[in-house]
Amino acid sequence: MKSHKRSYGLGFTAAILVVLGLGWFFRQDVSDWYRLRDYDPSAEIVALADQTTMTDKARNVFYTTHPTVTGQDEFNANCRQGNSSEYSIVLGCYVSNGGLYGNTYIYDIEDERLAGVTQVTAAHEMLHAEYDRLSTKDRDRVDGLLMETYQALPDGRVKETIAQYEAADPASVPNELHSILGTELAVLPPALENYYRQYFTDRQAVVRYSEQYEAEFTRRQDQVLGYDNQLTNLKATIEANQGDIDSQLASLNQQQATLNSLESSGDAAGFNARVATYNRQVASYNALVEQTRTQIEEYNRLVAERNDLALEVQELTKAIDSRPETL
Repeated sequence: MKSHKRSYGLGFTAAILVVLGLGWFFRQDVSDWYRLRDYDPSAEIVALADQTTMTDKARNVFYTTHPTVTGQDEFNANCRQGNSSEYSIVLGCYVSNGGLYGNTYIYDIEDERLAGVTQVTAAHEMLHAEYDRLSTKDRDRVDGLLMETYQALPDGRVKETIAQYEAADPASVPNELHSILGTELAVLPPALENYYRQYFTDRQAVVRYSEQYEAEFTRRQDQVLGYDNQLTNLKATIEANQGDIDSQLASLNQQQATLNSLESSGDAAGFNARVATYNRQVASYNALVEQTRTQIEEYNRLVAERNDLALEVQELTKAIDSRPETL
């Protein structure tokens, strides 16, 4: 009997150890289940997960952050904090609050010209939550891939964006690269592309959203720059013409005075010798004046078109600015 009891006790202890071991091994799954037990994602949130092709793994983590698409007041209350600022082309935040789970807030942008920004923001913030879950070993490996990819990028918007993060908080750079490169760069090294497959079934779908609304800005900005170049060249031409007009007018006035003097003195031969040249120069002068007048009208037209485009850029910028207007 004693031997039997001893065997039963060892078996029971072993079973407890196995249960505890399994509980420790699956602790994240258990915690996720508890976090999601009363959470019912809205149709809008489910659509964002669908549109960005989140895998089941990514979708589950996205939902554990209880994501919400919010208006100005709620967004500012949660996201306009020093530790949750975004400098990228997304408008959202993942606020960890120092706990096991954070919360995702996505700004509700209604401007149809910016279609796609909400989807990219959702994917971007989901990747922040996933980054928080990486083990030290995995994070070190991923950070190495991210930095290698980033350093090979040409100068441009992504590098300018990361420079802002680096200036504000250098420690945030790997985490931001993890979200930015995964959602905004169409071409990634094979190792990094393979890494992101655990989060997206079609990462290019997210990149297309990014390119779609970013193009709304860049197209207008490029056009404004084109107008500025045209205006600079046209202004230089107008100013050069104006200088010629002033010079020709002074010469014509002098010739006119000479002709008047010759005519008054009765010097018909001297008058006739000069009048043809004078008339040709008057015709040339008038043509230059008319040409310059047309150029000025063209300049004013281009200024109006340029300013209309610049206003559109301002409107788009305002559409993604959640801060309330000052009075």
